[in-house]
Amino acid sequence: MKLGIGNTTEPLPQIVIEGLHEGVRKLGFVETYTGYGDEQGDKRLREALVEYYKGMFVNLDPSEVFVSDGAKPDSANIQSIFGLENIIAVQDPAYPVYLDTNVIAGRSGKFDEEKKTYRGIVYMPCAENNDFFPDVPSKKVDLIYLCSPNNPTGAVATKHQLRKFVDYAREKKAVIIFDAAYSAFIWDPGLPRSIYEVENAKECAIEINSFSKYAGFTGVRLGWTVVPKNLVVEGAEPGKVNSLWNRRQCTFFNGASNIAQEGGLFALTEQGQKECQRLVDYYMKNARIIRDGVESIGLKAFGGINAPYIWMKTPNSMRSWEFFDKLLNEAHVVGTPGSGFGPSGEGYFRLSAFGHREDIEKALDSMKRNLKL
Repeated sequence: MKLGIGNTTEPLPQIVIEGLHEGVRKLGFVETYTGYGDEQGDKRLREALVEYYKGMFVNLDPSEVFVSDGAKPDSANIQSIFGLENIIAVQDPAYPVYLDTNVIAGRSGKFDEEKKTYRGIVYMPCAENNDFFPDVPSKKVDLIYLCSPNNPTGAVATKHQLRKFVDYAREKKAVIIFDAAYSAFIWDPGLPRSIYEVENAKECAIEINSFSKYAGFTGVRLGWTVVPKNLVVEGAEPGKVNSLWNRRQCTFFNGASNIAQEGGLFALTEQGQKECQRLVDYYMKNARIIRDGVESIGLKAFGGINAPYIWMKTPNSMRSWEFFDKLLNEAHVVGTPGSGFGPSGEGYFRLSAFGHREDIEKALDSMKRNLKL
């Protein structure tokens, strides 16, 4: 019974299906056929995303929004426009793509077998004593990866916490790469869904987001990245980073599927947002079932309130992979060992709320009946 991978399982909202059908229909007639589109994305979709941000009281220009085939490739590709000499800081634990793509690019230095860290990377520990959100780096770094709601811990940053990073980045001329792919799962109105809700963040932050979890597009593939023209980096004028990302996309990318973008347009309509919210609510009920279930058997759990992931402390100081084996052998349930997300993840375990309700309930029932603690 799989509670491991964060892959959606429920059907797409009906209005999104209509949008995808419309995208296909247009390709069947010479009057509406489209081939290559703008590499930056369909202008209608970029304008719709600008309107979407207005709901968070964030003002953007369509030229600052770049539509892509998902948040994961954007998270990987964004570092390609920055020099190899840049110093990288990542949350620890963190979604592996942030670290691994910089290792592949050659920024990481040698791996320390004892510490399980790369010597050229600055790790920002996220633990219980800081509510799983890190302090700003103690030294100067150039690129800072933040994810809120966080994958894997399920922690959500407050405006106060983000403001510290914005202030740091503006002072040091650093760039925050902010992954907001799970922002739709935040129900608490006091928590920011976008880093641009923090004053002056457009001077130092790039935001990456996705339709994958919000609209169920994990297989459809559609996301976007916001690169403000006010963004300033060391040694370059405002607008330079926007221009570089535009050039990168136009050179390496032919744009997201026109069919997928039509589906995205329908997802952002008033009715589309209502239907997508019902999908989000479904997964969040799963999250509550999982969190309540693991707590009922005496395990300590975090997340699962404003995020679809439950970050669980392993019992009796067990190592993450040791608990993986125990959970699999005794309850026949698969989760994700926390150590796979970085050294600070050791001793923790991630469970995902993405799944059919009956499968979630079956897995939790098995844990309650069979897991020997």
